[in-house]
Amino acid sequence: MLEDRVLILRFNRGDRRVLHRIYDKYKDDLVTLAAALLMDAGSAEDVVHDVFIAFLNSAGRFRLTGSLKGYLATCVANRARNVNKAARRHHGPALEDVPDPACDAPLPEQAAIFGEQLARLSSALLQLPYEQREVLLLRSYSGMRFAAIAKVQGVSINTVQGRYRYAVEKLRSLLDYEAEE
Repeated sequence: MLEDRVLILRFNRGDRRVLHRIYDKYKDDLVTLAAALLMDAGSAEDVVHDVFIAFLNSAGRFRLTGSLKGYLATCVANRARNVNKAARRHHGPALEDVPDPACDAPLPEQAAIFGEQLARLSSALLQLPYEQREVLLLRSYSGMRFAAIAKVQGVSINTVQGRYRYAVEKLRSLLDYEAEE
């Protein structure tokens, strides 16, 4: 996108205010992606902040070769993967063992329905293998192409496409099964 290229040019020339514009532009999508990969909103925000600190440290030498959003989403996915690996090494609770957050506040009927659907989707996402969940979220939330996801995961495009297909099929079957109950 042309606007992103202009922002990067100004960023590399030392205009730190541009970082605020980039952060405001992509923060919500990146936090959503990180939260879906980590299943923890607090850790998701930490991951996004870590990515932006690293991005800030690259000022003056950053070269944009593709989509800025795709680049930042890749950084978030890599950082989330590292956080998940560190959590497994420290024998913390598995993501599958973390209960869905309960909401005690009374909500309007539509918000309650949306919340219920979101909880079902989150629960179904947790049942996917991490690699499939990562492909699905990078493709859905970040709009990344399969080739870029393959590069991030270090596998072939065919493997990424297969993971995506299996993830979609598994989600459909899980959500259809819950709807029948």
